[in-house]
Amino acid sequence: ADVSASLTAQDQKAVQKVLEAFDHEERLGLALVLLRKELEVSKLQKEISKKVEEKVNENHRKFLLQEQLKNIKRELGLEKDDKESLLAKFKDQIHSKEVPEEAMKTIKEEMERLSSLEASSSEFNVTRNYLEWLTSLPWGLHSNENFSIRRAERVLDRDHYGLEDVKNRILEFIAVGKRLGAVPQGKIVCLMGPPGVGKTSIGKSIAEALGREFYRFSVGGLFDVAEIKGHRRTYIGAMPGKLIQCLKKTQTSNPVIMIDEIDKIGQGHRGDPSSALLEVLDPSQNGSFMDHYLDVPVDLSRVLFICTANVTESIPGPLADRMEFIRLSGYILQEKLEIAKEYLSPTALKETGLSREEVELTDDALEALIRWYCREAGVRNLQKHINRVYRKAALHLVKADEGLITGEEEEEEKNPGAHLLLLRLGRHYRPPAWC
Repeated sequence: ADVSASLTAQDQKAVQKVLEAFDHEERLGLALVLLRKELEVSKLQKEISKKVEEKVNENHRKFLLQEQLKNIKRELGLEKDDKESLLAKFKDQIHSKEVPEEAMKTIKEEMERLSSLEASSSEFNVTRNYLEWLTSLPWGLHSNENFSIRRAERVLDRDHYGLEDVKNRILEFIAVGKRLGAVPQGKIVCLMGPPGVGKTSIGKSIAEALGREFYRFSVGGLFDVAEIKGHRRTYIGAMPGKLIQCLKKTQTSNPVIMIDEIDKIGQGHRGDPSSALLEVLDPSQNGSFMDHYLDVPVDLSRVLFICTANVTESIPGPLADRMEFIRLSGYILQEKLEIAKEYLSPTALKETGLSREEVELTDDALEALIRWYCREAGVRNLQKHINRVYRKAALHLVKADEGLITGEEEEEEKNPGAHLLLLRLGRHYRPPAWC
């Protein structure tokens, strides 16, 4: 009993009880209990080991069968290896592109490196992502430019009212490009003016007039240089900068890139983004722009850069020296009235699901709205007020359809919002004295 109890893996107290029992039957009974427990544990361990072994054997069998199936398909030409398919895809992506010599050398070296790496290694994924960026760039691809003055005038007049100085400067730019056969390289255009005067929409119109792709990104509050020039590939989750992302998205080497809010660019412990933009916006340097992630020169000389700013005082001197400022002054009352009639009001009608037969804003109503409530330089606030008028009109019409109101609610003239309710009915309203 003592020997059998000592051979079990029970705790010390249970074994001690066996030793302290002087009666032979009691001692043998305690030892038997310990042996029964040990037997149950042994059976359970054996059962668990058997299940684990069966599972391992099954997984190993599946793995062997899958590998055999892959080899059979590869021999029959029905399927390629993962590496081979990736390398074939990369070769197809650069087949019809005019890749520069230095970039092509880097691509070939990385493809050779990829073929020697294991697919399960972390370096494999880094190299694959790098090759995907390199091969997906539009090397040598560009949009066919349109230098038609008539088309440019039609696009600009369709999208914008007034702004004759700005339109003439853009037409001069296109005319010089037509004479040269390419967009002239030189000063970077910077549209400067108060909020809401149409700086961003003018950039879109320029891209449409030239037949180019349009890409916009804002640098307002930007503190990290990596947003412009990309991250080093050694970092986890590294990506190229905004300019390389633009080329990949537009799939053309001559898009129109709008750098918005350049007067609000920041400066922090991660570098000075305005200094990084010096290389980008300098025509003598951006022909070999070097992104930290790609680490190969990229030609940005065919890109048309347009910047926007509210003021010029906060733009760094070296950066402002590379720009040609075009000032967009505010609109006068007559210009705002025409913009509201031709652009803002039809857009608001469409967004609210109304028609001119249901609601009509007269010229007098629009003039009162502009004169008394929208005196800022741009038309953004005017657009908000017009949308508000039509939303109230929609609510009024729906209530009338459901029988919730019976007739005109003239008593609402007593509160400050009464004039807006009358404007939605197309009436001229004299603003109250508190205005």
